[in-house]
Amino acid sequence: MTARFAKIRVEPAYRKVAAALTSRITTGSLGMGERLPSELELARQLGVHRSTVREALRELESSGLLRRERGSKLMMVSRPDPGQVASDVSRALALHHATVADVWETMTIIQPSVAEIAARRRDAASLAVLAGVVAAAEDPEPLRAAAQAADFFRALARAADNGVLSLTQEPLLQLLASSLRRLIEAVPQSRARIATAQRRILAAVEAGDPAAALSWCQKHIRDYRRGFEVAGIDLSLPIETDLA
Repeated sequence: MTARFAKIRVEPAYRKVAAALTSRITTGSLGMGERLPSELELARQLGVHRSTVREALRELESSGLLRRERGSKLMMVSRPDPGQVASDVSRALALHHATVADVWETMTIIQPSVAEIAARRRDAASLAVLAGVVAAAEDPEPLRAAAQAADFFRALARAADNGVLSLTQEPLLQLLASSLRRLIEAVPQSRARIATAQRRILAAVEAGDPAAALSWCQKHIRDYRRGFEVAGIDLSLPIETDLA
């Protein structure tokens, strides 16, 4: 049988330049805030046309890895905005037809562990933020009430002091926004149930009781599923998104 070979991938030169710069940034050899040489100097060092370098820099700027300081022609190393990264992931999940059940199931895995870790690591500042969010529970306006429900999980992640968990949960919270609003609109009593669960979790975190924080967060997430069902939200359908 004659051997078959895959076609060799031919990439535009600017993509190769972008990949080379990205590698230097992610490995730390180009540090946060460090300025890059001029386009002309980069072109000379890399052995490509200046227009190729310019296109690569535009791509990295749009992805948040580079930014141009006001009044300067030179690019400097930056970090993508966490909110924008989360929005990009949320959009990708929506485009891949993630369902309400998919997102809810993932939250059942992540959120109780976040609460458990928060009870171990919380400090005075993060507890104050969490308590402030809980104090805003039961807002009569559905949009604000849904935002508060998501902010509670963000505050929990802050108390857990784990940036990866914060960034991991954010796309899920963004995807759930429209479903949470529909739930609160359709089931008015859900406000009180959400507030009660938040207060229980807050009390467990304040007391430094990881087991209680885990248990109450598990109950809280399970209750959301029941609320979705009561609100008539089909868990098997692709999740709605408010992302443009």
